[in-house]
Amino acid sequence: MKKTTVLKLAASGIFALASIGAWAQSAQTGAASIGSAKAASAGDDAKAAKRANRELSKQVRTAIAKEKSVNAANISVKAKGGAVTLYGTVPAASQIDTAAAVAKTVPGVTSVKNQITIQRTFDQ
Repeated sequence: MKKTTVLKLAASGIFALASIGAWAQSAQTGAASIGSAKAASAGDDAKAAKRANRELSKQVRTAIAKEKSVNAANISVKAKGGAVTLYGTVPAASQIDTAAAVAKTVPGVTSVKNQITIQRTFDQ
């Protein structure tokens, strides 16, 4: 009788431990699938943001290039969430402010940081 009771208790204990292990494993798997779904969604959001930033940069660059009073050959544009930064050099100081003013007129631009400098010639 004692042997039977001990065996029943041992079997019940093993069954309980196996159930707990199986339950914990399925919860981890479920959490992993939820986490991977969130990561995939975040990855899609990041790609969309990069695409929008590239498009805004292109629009600003095009607008500056269309402005006849600005030599846009050495100007580059970076955009992040509507904030635009202009880099590069221009031959005259007046072109610096004109490039920034043109960039501000592009739809989607929320702010402009102007890092454009005057191009130095070799004799200066």
